[in-house]
Amino acid sequence: MMTTEHFESFDGTRLALHRMGEGAPFVLLHGLFSSAEMNWIKFGHAERIAAMGYEVLMLDFRVHGDSEAPQDRGRYPENVLVRDVAALINYLGLDKYDLGGFSLGARTSLHTVANGVLEPRRLVTGGMGTAGLGEWAKRSAFFKRVIDDFDSIERGDPAYFSMQFLKSQGTDRVAARHLLDTMPDLDLAKLANVTMPTLVVCGDEDRDNGSAEELARLLPRADYVEVPGTHMGSVTKPELGIAIADWLGRPA
Repeated sequence: MMTTEHFESFDGTRLALHRMGEGAPFVLLHGLFSSAEMNWIKFGHAERIAAMGYEVLMLDFRVHGDSEAPQDRGRYPENVLVRDVAALINYLGLDKYDLGGFSLGARTSLHTVANGVLEPRRLVTGGMGTAGLGEWAKRSAFFKRVIDDFDSIERGDPAYFSMQFLKSQGTDRVAARHLLDTMPDLDLAKLANVTMPTLVVCGDEDRDNGSAEELARLLPRADYVEVPGTHMGSVTKPELGIAIADWLGRPA
């Protein structure tokens, strides 16, 4: 069974939290312009992880899923998603927990740990490489163009698929544009601060965020696992959830 509730983040923005399973807490964060439903629930990953004896705690970021999407620019300070995740941990009153994410969720997780905001027991990063951390401005520029040229992007344009995905998710483009301006690059030297056991898992055809293998080499205690698929495809395949569940089942 899954339940959904809402809580207020640091600035009063109402965020959605989806819970599944019972046991050790595992906080999962989804990708950009996606949701907990799309990344973790729809394709069975959360259910598979919950079956390992975890309570899977899935946040919908602001501007995503069932969470609010305020259009006020003042509700988007730098690293707002890091602050939202910290607010979630505080709301749940967690001390010992595992943390993971896919794409933007992985990026946000790494920012929380590398910058000393949170200290989970273990960390899982999916679909993320070094370019998605240290060269985020380039990736962000692509999505800003998707938003700015939304109504004029035609089939065949490299941005067409992303435009269609935003349309399918009903994304508030004003709020999304504000959100993209809140995400700074991460100094890769700070990855040395990520000292807990970490799983780096990535699709074998996924190069959207640079090299996941390089990311694993820069992390002090990382295991690297490849699963089938592209960036958008790997999250739809059972192998992603299997890889995460198998890794969590190993002794820490």
